[in-house]
Amino acid sequence: MRLALIVGALGVVFGDIGTSPIYTVQTVFNPDDPHPVPVSVENVYGVVSLIFWSVTIVVTVQYVLLAMRADNDGEGGVMALITLLRRSGAFRGGRTAAWLAGLGIFGASLFIGDSMITPAISVLSAVEGLKIVEPSFAEAVVPITAVIIVVLFLVQRRGTAAVGRVFGPVMIAWFVTIGVLGVNGIAHHPAILKALSPTYALGFLFGHFGIAFFALAAVVLAVTGAEALYADMGHFGRKAISRGWLILVFPALVLNYFGQGALVLGDTANLSGPFFLLAPGWARLPLVLLATAATVIAAQAVVTGAFSVTSQAAQLGYLPRLRVAHTSEKEIGQIYVPWINWLLLVSVLVLVFAFRSSAALAYAYGMTVTGTITITASLFFYIARQRWKTPLWLLVPGAVVILSVDLLFVAANLTKLLHGAWLPLLIALLAFTVMATWQKGREIVTAKRQRTEGSLTDFVEELRRKGTSIATVPGTAIFLNRGNQTAPLAMRANVDHNHVRHEHVLIISVETLPVPRLRDDDRIEVDPLAYEDDGIFFVRMRFGYAETQDLQAALGQLDPDTTEGRLELEDASWFLSKIELRRGTEPTMAAWRKRLFIATSYITADAAEHFGLPRDRTVIMGSHIEV
Repeated sequence: MRLALIVGALGVVFGDIGTSPIYTVQTVFNPDDPHPVPVSVENVYGVVSLIFWSVTIVVTVQYVLLAMRADNDGEGGVMALITLLRRSGAFRGGRTAAWLAGLGIFGASLFIGDSMITPAISVLSAVEGLKIVEPSFAEAVVPITAVIIVVLFLVQRRGTAAVGRVFGPVMIAWFVTIGVLGVNGIAHHPAILKALSPTYALGFLFGHFGIAFFALAAVVLAVTGAEALYADMGHFGRKAISRGWLILVFPALVLNYFGQGALVLGDTANLSGPFFLLAPGWARLPLVLLATAATVIAAQAVVTGAFSVTSQAAQLGYLPRLRVAHTSEKEIGQIYVPWINWLLLVSVLVLVFAFRSSAALAYAYGMTVTGTITITASLFFYIARQRWKTPLWLLVPGAVVILSVDLLFVAANLTKLLHGAWLPLLIALLAFTVMATWQKGREIVTAKRQRTEGSLTDFVEELRRKGTSIATVPGTAIFLNRGNQTAPLAMRANVDHNHVRHEHVLIISVETLPVPRLRDDDRIEVDPLAYEDDGIFFVRMRFGYAETQDLQAALGQLDPDTTEGRLELEDASWFLSKIELRRGTEPTMAAWRKRLFIATSYITADAAEHFGLPRDRTVIMGSHIEV
């Protein structure tokens, strides 16, 4: 295992969960909470024990030991689980398929909400440390946070490659620092270590259920970012992430949480900011600066994750094709999606100015975390049974324990619906509606387009019958199409209206497979379409959902022996069919969904740019379809 890989994982994967100690304990005992936890020795032991065992069960067991074993060719996260289910045939109809598909897409939708809330709460919580250093800075917290966030999103287009090298060392410094601060706090009240026993967590949960149940809505903040361990697995691998978590991150977090508990036991006045008050007075300002750097890294990681999730969703047909810029030649996962970037910037700023504090955002944050964790666990256990044939005697007890913990967190956060938990649910519901509507509308348009285009085989036969009545011009024409069953609209229009065809005609279909990447040997498949002397043939191009779909580069792999002659690809003309969508009267979807589908289509990226086509040799021919 290369040390550099573990350092890189520390810089990207653990930013979110690594900064949760800044606000978790403070939120649990927040006196302004609608269901406050009374400060007592017994409750402090119970809360610290509950935090420790929640992190152990959810992160260490559920994600590191279990979920991260369910990878899709090395890729992880909710979208990877969806593709695993697709490959296993779980989506081939039936009520179970509908539930699984809905769960998966809703999980991805919750992650989009998470990507809006994480930058807001993370940066706010760090900058709020200024109030501990100097109370007069309180009014400056929101403006400073807003400036940091604007800068963060403005530099996204440059990619993370340039700054990624310093992320790891900064986060190592962060974890070492919070671990040392925790040891310092424990040294003043070592009895807090008794909270390692699960009896304190169980005693608090079942002995004071009326208090502990509501406290779970804040305790769950300790596991925020757990999904990042899984989602970023394709970048660093399971071993690097697991070792980084077990060797450094988990011990540092545990020490800090226990140190904060010890500090509160020493003086309840420390609840105003237990994380920053762990540090001596001279070190608090440097700690605020280090915390700000760590939370910016946490925000960067989740924003990059949002780019990946939306890009993969578009590749799998749940969103329109979006413009994606790859910002690194070495790291395939480093991408920039402009439309999503500006949407997140506006959304995060609205959250900062609307909530104005990390405490006010805490319960909104918890809802996204609990929802995503529960959905991930549900899909994982289904895959474990259907794909791996895990015996029920082993699967059921584990699923009952883990899903009981997850659902308990969900139930606790639902009690905060009126205090902010409604926000991520609303965001997720909107995102889910857009993705489900786009998938349905895309199916309708595809079916109608197939009827309009007609059979490709019949069209080739028609060209052969017409013979010399259709003029043949020198050169190569390339038509993009959805498959080899129908004739490209642009090709049909060129023959019907211009009465010409090119000497060589390539019909290309681009297929996105539910795997991250493909070998070059599996990239291209050539079909002569019945005749090997007419210069017309079909090329099926396959890409993984995490790859750049560069068609010109892929065509360079064609063997001249299979293309009915030598092709002039350097001077070839590319033809695209542009479809204008119109709202029709057929009862295919509700009227509002038709409007939403058409509106969503306007953010579709330009096909020539998406596929890397030469602008000066690309011809676009239009048509319209009613939905």
